[in-house]
Amino acid sequence: MQCNVGNTDRYLRISVGAILIILALTGTIGLWGWIGIVPLATGIFRYCPAYSLLGLSNKAAK
Repeated sequence: MQCNVGNTDRYLRISVGAILIILALTGTIGLWGWIGIVPLATGIFRYCPAYSLLGLSNKAAK
């Protein structure tokens, strides 16, 4: 797995994922809030399978 998620995208994914999970835990939103696991995981691992399928990457080239 090659990293294909850049820093800004990574921070946004982790933030949104964590917020969705917290809202699901507190009962503010329904069970669909657990979908926050997906952006959280892709942010932590810096790899997005959808980006790979589409041939995209927003990681800065070195």
